[in-house]
Amino acid sequence: MMTSGGEKGLMTVGLDVGDKNVHACFLDGDGMVVEESRLAATASALGRRFSGGECYRIILEAGVHSPWMSRLLLDLGHEVYVANPRKLRAIYENESKSDRVDAQYLARIGRLDPALLHPLKHRSPEISADLALMRSRAVLVKTRGTLINHVRGVVKSAGGRIPRCETRYLVRKAELHLPAELVPALSPIVSTIAELDARITAYDRQIEEMAKDRYPETELLRQVSGVGPVTATTFVLTVEDPTRFPRARAVGSYLGLRPRQADSGTLKPQLRITKAGDKNLRSLLVECAHHIIGRLGPDTDLKRWGLKLAARGGKSAKKRAAIAVARKLAVLLLRLWVTGEVYEPLRNAGRKGAALPASS
Repeated sequence: MMTSGGEKGLMTVGLDVGDKNVHACFLDGDGMVVEESRLAATASALGRRFSGGECYRIILEAGVHSPWMSRLLLDLGHEVYVANPRKLRAIYENESKSDRVDAQYLARIGRLDPALLHPLKHRSPEISADLALMRSRAVLVKTRGTLINHVRGVVKSAGGRIPRCETRYLVRKAELHLPAELVPALSPIVSTIAELDARITAYDRQIEEMAKDRYPETELLRQVSGVGPVTATTFVLTVEDPTRFPRARAVGSYLGLRPRQADSGTLKPQLRITKAGDKNLRSLLVECAHHIIGRLGPDTDLKRWGLKLAARGGKSAKKRAAIAVARKLAVLLLRLWVTGEVYEPLRNAGRKGAALPASS
């Protein structure tokens, strides 16, 4: 949510934002439609319509244009709410859906109670630019993974096999094990993977320098084994304000790592996680969790707890354990950030050991 003051009874405006146009619906203090219009989705068009001194309560959905639009409208002196689209089922399930109708729905919900919009707060331009760097790296990593899977799959279908190895050694292994008849088809893909390796490495160096210069708090998070500069910086940039949560455990829900709930009577089914929040950070935390409970992860309280969950067996036990460890890891990182304390990998184990009676 963004506000600039405003007063009771001010006009409410719903904006349905498209890529090229914005549909606006103006409601007066009695909820009557006094204007419906279509504007170009440009700063100049919005500036002309919403400048002039009169203050509006303006509602728009979160989307690709909402960061700059909300900042512009706020600077013009309006009360601005950025609605969470995941919470606006009344719009998406409307049988008479159109841009004009959506704009009116936004205006009416905003006029009734802005809290129903579950309003979001956009990050500053500086934080957004740094996050764009992290997400650009993530896109390259995902693209590289797709190409690697393609090469392995095609080679396997021809009766060959590229030995298992770390990603950084894939190009070297592929060049040695490509069947001769597949070289014309796969050699360009392997070269592209090598180029992506170089670009991802360059991003990693840039992120390392950025974290050191602008986000020194990432060092607190990197005390945890498996959490490197990419995960730590993405966590800091995504959360932005570590004091925003009423309790540390709430960060798990914020990042979509909490299971959905559909309890009814005595039925409590096991459901998938909500997957709300930032997808890139959630993936990084799960990747760290796999490292923590994997064979290369050092002995820690978190690893012991995760392995105990995985040992319960059942379908997808290890996968569920990794998600649970990722959720607990998010809470741990937030606590380290807030308190600034030194991380003790076996803190709980030490307490239990101290509580045991001495042997004779």
